[in-house]
Amino acid sequence: MSLPIAAPAGEHDVRIAGLRAWMTGAGVHAFAAVSPENVYYLTGLDHLGYFAFTAVLIPAGPGAPVVVTRAMERPTVRAQLPGCHHVTFPDGADPAAAFAGALADLVPPGGLVAVEEEAMFFPPAVRAGLDRALAGRRLVDGTGVLATARAIKSPVEVEHIREAAAVSDAAMAAGIGAARPGVPERDVAAAVYQTMFAAGGQQPGFTPLIRPLWMLDQEHVSWGDRQVDGGLFLELSGCVRRYHAPLSRTVYTGPTPPAAVDAHAAATAGLGAALGALRPGTTTGEVYAAWRRGVAGTSSATWPSRHHCGYLVGIGFPPSWVGGGQVLGIRADGDTEIVAGMTFHLMSWVTEPAGHVVSDTALVTATGAELLTTVDRDLVALS
Repeated sequence: MSLPIAAPAGEHDVRIAGLRAWMTGAGVHAFAAVSPENVYYLTGLDHLGYFAFTAVLIPAGPGAPVVVTRAMERPTVRAQLPGCHHVTFPDGADPAAAFAGALADLVPPGGLVAVEEEAMFFPPAVRAGLDRALAGRRLVDGTGVLATARAIKSPVEVEHIREAAAVSDAAMAAGIGAARPGVPERDVAAAVYQTMFAAGGQQPGFTPLIRPLWMLDQEHVSWGDRQVDGGLFLELSGCVRRYHAPLSRTVYTGPTPPAAVDAHAAATAGLGAALGALRPGTTTGEVYAAWRRGVAGTSSATWPSRHHCGYLVGIGFPPSWVGGGQVLGIRADGDTEIVAGMTFHLMSWVTEPAGHVVSDTALVTATGAELLTTVDRDLVALS
């Protein structure tokens, strides 16, 4: 079920009101968000203490949100969330006991509690402890409820993503500017980070991914002791108020191989085709099909088999900028409807006749889509 889109004023209040409307319809007495992205979406809590169990509990009826954290986070919660009730657990104590106690105050015996069952920050031990301690109250899976709401960005969120895109552009330009033959990859990363933070960004969900093209298929490996030599892949995202706008570029040092010229043409054609198909009313599967045809033409025998050509992006906390462990990707036969206000990391990743990637963050508008990241997409040969 879709939730109402947040308004510019009272953004968190509107989100909580929408969640309460869903709870009323579903007969749920409380909702427990445990992923840092959803805790932030509902309250604005921005910190790194979520490595220890953290939850926000929203009662179906009136009442302030209840935040459950490690005790040492009390000053942070007091400063950032003065309107919330705060329940803590000391180091060495069972988080499930504090969690269950807070829920027992909100939910009557026999009542329902919706929890993010599939969240990576919901440890099995805490889940098992809840089962033992809730005394007849029942847990139901609410994993996708807030993901659905977060998919469509409010005007305030779109502005944050635009700001993140400007940071991304500056950081990518700095990385490309630092990448010269013989330069250590760590120097490229240093230039990216220095510019990223100087431009107004905060720490992103992912580290920038910088590696040679012979390692392109090692998709989440970043810089090392290697010196730049030949093709280089750079993927990064600026982050503003926890909102991200990723992009990728592929650059070359020295003479550009003929295969790279063809791969660049295919990748940029695919990006353009996917962007043209990304409009309200289409499906993710239709966008993916357009990307395949853009890369390789109409013959299905030559279509690339990449698992996706993009994914939803927005709020993100380390270790990811995709907003959690589950990724809504633009995949073959995907049936998710494209809606204005969605933002995607639109990726054109090709492996034939050579590895080459170009990607940008795209905002779905009322009539089509707009690329928010703008670094030159021409074939770049550095010297």
